[in-house]
Amino acid sequence: MHRLVNASRSLLTSTLHNQSTDMALVEQFDEYRSRMNERILGSDNLIIKRLFNLDTNTYAEGALNSKTKEMIGLACSMVLRCDDCVKYHLGKCHELGVTEAEMQEIFSIATIIGGTIVIPHLRRAVEYWDELQKGTE
Repeated sequence: MHRLVNASRSLLTSTLHNQSTDMALVEQFDEYRSRMNERILGSDNLIIKRLFNLDTNTYAEGALNSKTKEMIGLACSMVLRCDDCVKYHLGKCHELGVTEAEMQEIFSIATIIGGTIVIPHLRRAVEYWDELQKGTE
């Protein structure tokens, strides 16, 4: 009986640790990105500020809605193999209500266009997407 109780405690502790570690992946990225963007923009570099502004305005509503633009941005980021960009666009896609089925199609398109070299980035993208999904359960 004592073994069973200890095994149950160990499983519960492991599960709780994995859940907090998993969401930490998202939280760590968000915190790092915010902190570094603040540092970069705080340097008052006009060229960098203009580039950041252009990037923000590119994803604003227009002939294409923001959701579509973020899905395109995600596919392009995967093809370019930029893990930070992939995480950012995954977060925005999640915020904008991209469904699991839509996400799987984005993953397919990016992998077909980019080739097998994209597969390691696909793995990390799926892991991050799963963590985003857990945050809304």
